[in-house]
Amino acid sequence: MPVEFLTDDEAAVYGRFAGAPSQADLERVFFLDDEDRALVGWRRGEHMRLGFALQLVTVRWLGAFLEDPLDVPGEVLEFVAGQLGVEDPSQVKRYTERRPTPFDHQQEIRQAYGWKDFVSVEAEFVAWVAARSWTSGDGPKAIFNDGVGWLRERRVLLPGVSTLVRLVARARDETTKRLWGVLEGLLSVGQRHVLDQLLEVPAGVRVSDLERWRKGVVPRASGPSVIKALDQVSEIGALDLAGLGAEGLVPPRRLGELARYGMRADASALRRHLEGKSVDNALGLLDLLMATELVNKAQNASNKEKVRKHPRLAVAVEALLEAEGWGGPDEEVRVEQVWEAIEAVVSRAELRAALVLVNESVPPADAADPDDWRAELVGRYTTVSGFLKLLPQVICFGANVEGTAVLEAMNALPDLINYRSRLPAPLIPAASSWRRW
Repeated sequence: MPVEFLTDDEAAVYGRFAGAPSQADLERVFFLDDEDRALVGWRRGEHMRLGFALQLVTVRWLGAFLEDPLDVPGEVLEFVAGQLGVEDPSQVKRYTERRPTPFDHQQEIRQAYGWKDFVSVEAEFVAWVAARSWTSGDGPKAIFNDGVGWLRERRVLLPGVSTLVRLVARARDETTKRLWGVLEGLLSVGQRHVLDQLLEVPAGVRVSDLERWRKGVVPRASGPSVIKALDQVSEIGALDLAGLGAEGLVPPRRLGELARYGMRADASALRRHLEGKSVDNALGLLDLLMATELVNKAQNASNKEKVRKHPRLAVAVEALLEAEGWGGPDEEVRVEQVWEAIEAVVSRAELRAALVLVNESVPPADAADPDDWRAELVGRYTTVSGFLKLLPQVICFGANVEGTAVLEAMNALPDLINYRSRLPAPLIPAASSWRRW
């Protein structure tokens, strides 16, 4: 049966070979150095030397001795036998004929290499688990697996699997409760009440406020959607959870873990994550609206206007392209023929006038992008005016030195929008540096 967070298969391979080690691991861990060879050399008979060496490398790899010391992958047996010059590795079967021999060798290996019983480091191990759990927020299985490595590095023999599992689970639960206690102590009575209410589903409503906040506003490129998103930012910001000061008391990774948990489980995150998510959602909707309803439509309108201004030129080019298909493979098309086809639909005078318009409105190929579409934005002012004055009031934006002028201009938007007449100069800070988008 599984041992709490371990599956049957995971518990079954604890302290045992789960398969053949890689060649790199064989050369790194199963290599016998001069000290190893000297200790192995005291044994009489190849089967004794091979069996002793197998136990030596097994405990180094697993952190435990096997109940059957010969229960090792064939690759391990061959690798060790090759180092000892044993041509017939199968003779190792004789190693267990005398039952006390393997146990005697285990004691010898423990004494020679300093392997300790788990009980001698149990308190230190529990402290390590608590510290790891407090700072990382990793799951019990990850801490358990790393704990096995921690013990092996310190040459501590692994305890029973259930013993190690219970210690990890208990230490992790204790640090989690400690974390909850720290965070709860930061909350006022009013904040605790509000957080409790987040889980309640009000009458006539399908979901709780927490679920509504987690889902956010449905992304639609419309002003009302952006306003709803900003309202949600204001709701969440009113809790003032971001100002609790938890960063100085709780490791950042644990706060991140709680935030992620709060966004997928029925519990409050107690962190800026929810507020940040609502802000990201609102700004994402704003970006979508600006791209689809303003910039793209303004560019399309500008392009259509350009085409409308010189349709004659387009007709002439179309006639010119059709002329490419005239005549056979050996017949040349004369310029006069092409002009006859063009003048049948548009006169040369009209073409010259259209060319003048193109040269005036279209910049050279190496020039910067034209600003015609920006002029179209003015006509779409009402699309965004409804929520632009809410934006700097609900979201607290920041900026570096280079962006200070833009930030000041954005913060002035509410006043700009409220005034219909000519505005005094102070309402438009650093106009020359920010008025172009």
